[in-house]
Amino acid sequence: MPSAVDPGDDLYMAVKQLVPVMKDVRYSDRAGYLIQALNQLSAEREADIEKMCNNNHQEFVSSVNSLLRVREGTVRLTTEILQLNQSIQASTEKLAEQKKSLVDSRGVRQNIDETSEALNACLDVLRLANQVHDLLIKKNHYAALRALDELQNVHLKEISRYKIAETIEKSVPATQRLIAEAVMTDLNTWLYRIREASQYLGEVAFYHTDMRRTRHEERMKEDEHFLKFKLNSAMELVADETDEFDILNNDETETQVDFSPLFECMHIHETLGRSDHFRAEYAATRRRQKELLIPSSLNLLDDDGSDLSSLLESIAGFAIVEKATMKKTENFRAAIDVDELWDSMCKSTIKLISSALHTVDNDELLLKIKGRVALFILTLEHWGYNVSTLNNLVLILFEKYSELLKQRFSEDFQEIVSTDDYMPMPINNHEEYDKVVNVSWYTPDKDRDQLTFPCVLPFSQMYPLCCIDIRNFLNQIYLFSDDHFKRSSVIDETLKTSLDELLCEKVCQSLVDRLSSQYPGQIVQILTNLEHFETACQELQGLLFQARSSSSDTGPVVLAATEQFRTAKKTASDRIFELVNSKIDDLIETAEYDWMSTRPTVEPSNYMQELTRYLSNIMNSVLLGLPTEIKEFIYFDALSHASTMILNLPLDETVKRITPFAVQALATDTEFLSSFVDSLNNPILKENLDELLQTVALMGTDNLDEFFDIAQRNRKYGKVDREKGALLIEKVMEGAAVAQSPARATDRFATIGSRFGMR
Repeated sequence: MPSAVDPGDDLYMAVKQLVPVMKDVRYSDRAGYLIQALNQLSAEREADIEKMCNNNHQEFVSSVNSLLRVREGTVRLTTEILQLNQSIQASTEKLAEQKKSLVDSRGVRQNIDETSEALNACLDVLRLANQVHDLLIKKNHYAALRALDELQNVHLKEISRYKIAETIEKSVPATQRLIAEAVMTDLNTWLYRIREASQYLGEVAFYHTDMRRTRHEERMKEDEHFLKFKLNSAMELVADETDEFDILNNDETETQVDFSPLFECMHIHETLGRSDHFRAEYAATRRRQKELLIPSSLNLLDDDGSDLSSLLESIAGFAIVEKATMKKTENFRAAIDVDELWDSMCKSTIKLISSALHTVDNDELLLKIKGRVALFILTLEHWGYNVSTLNNLVLILFEKYSELLKQRFSEDFQEIVSTDDYMPMPINNHEEYDKVVNVSWYTPDKDRDQLTFPCVLPFSQMYPLCCIDIRNFLNQIYLFSDDHFKRSSVIDETLKTSLDELLCEKVCQSLVDRLSSQYPGQIVQILTNLEHFETACQELQGLLFQARSSSSDTGPVVLAATEQFRTAKKTASDRIFELVNSKIDDLIETAEYDWMSTRPTVEPSNYMQELTRYLSNIMNSVLLGLPTEIKEFIYFDALSHASTMILNLPLDETVKRITPFAVQALATDTEFLSSFVDSLNNPILKENLDELLQTVALMGTDNLDEFFDIAQRNRKYGKVDREKGALLIEKVMEGAAVAQSPARATDRFATIGSRFGMR
């Protein structure tokens, strides 16, 4: 920046010279010197100015004149300025008054504006509040809740300093409750409609399950691999994917279940922070609706099953909605609540059906009931419910079903047994023969082409009729099993037990009771029937073994009826023995031997002829249809009994003596009997007469010493009882002695008695 004083100026030089003097003034009394220096400097400068003025006088004068003129203009201008200032001051005062007025008006305007804004804000709040109620009226609950939220969190804050905000703020909870109540009202209406539609929904679900079952059966027919998989198995579900059917939203069956009211209600309660309360209230409502589904009683006797169908369809629809709600929502319906509802409905259903089950006395009706229950189980199993308790219900139904079947077939068996003629069954042609053979467990002795008609089959008519009933009983039992209720160990065991009871109590025991008959022909036919029933039981054991489920015991199936028929055969055989032996006893009791006869007899006795005729006739007629081994056993027993009874005749205590002619008559009869047995061409049967023949031979021999010689006795009289032989010899010797000489007879008796140690 340039200096204010020119360094070349004299003044500058003078000042420079004064500086030391001025410094000295601070420290000494040299102020006078300073003043002197200043005066000198002033004089020098005035002289310089005067000199300059003298040199420039004219110019100075001109400058002064110009300066004066300027001064005049300045004075004039100053005057004008003063005037202007006065004018401005006057205007300023007026302007200040106007400005004050303007400021005042601006405050009023601002107040007005603020008031207007406040009024508009309040009007907006009121309009939004009214809009909330309008939306409620229009049932647009979520929009009403959003508007209320906007009102509370935005607009009310803008007018928070006004009392109306406080009033509206206080009304917000009440409005929220109105919204919650309104949406719950709509939800309850929806729930009511859902409950009303539950039966139809269940009906559609049952129909769909039935269609799935039909398609699965067709697949099993086309591909045997599907036989391993039941309905609702993973394989079946995959195979049926192409025919997937949405039960809840399907135009074909007009089933439309819109969950929007539920979703809206959930969202609103979540927004209100009342989700837990809403879940609890919804669960309580569904429990009450569940109670309304369950009637106080159930009628199972209507032919169309409408009462049971209505119950099961309603429960199914209710349960399907519950599962759909779980799938369509998140953490809304607890699985434990749904399962609890399901278990409660299952228990109520089982109780109702079990209580009414005693009224059902028709197995066909019970089969229909089981069909509805099975369809119900399959449907709900497809929706993921646990159906184990319902499986127990099916077992209860099966037990009742088997009881009804047993009752029906028991009556059939009793009627068959009581109305049978107990005669070999006549067959007139091949058609009749084929029908009987196809339904009976029977292996013919001849080929079909070798038969000539009319002919008879060994069993009576009751056997094929019972076989038909047995097959029907098996089919009816197995008819109970289906896609869900497969043949299980329960069915296998129940079938075995029921079949055993029917065969043992209604067939076998009934036949045994008829063994009291006095007609051998009827007894023989019963024995023949028992033989075939035993064969049938053996065949049934194999059939049951092949048909039983894989879960059953792997051991063989053994019917108690098999052994009971075998035992009954023995009883029947014994009864035949009893009747034959009784007849033999009757015939032998007619024997009229004159033990003291003195005349020879050439012809066999009448009783012996009748006896052999009876044995021949019964074997060739009554016992002809029996198996050879049984027939031979009866013959064997009959001949053994006849031999014993004939031998008892001379051993009777009333017979004291036997003459040789009487022995001859007895020998004639025994020889006649022996010839008859020889004609049968069975050496074993002849053995039954050994004791009788040897005893009669002993009675007629002249060489009694052979009997007392052990070696010869064992060879010729080995079958003769020692004491009986001695007793008969005694009687014969007495008879012979009486005919000749009494004294000789006494001596001979003493000799025989001494040999046997007899007195």
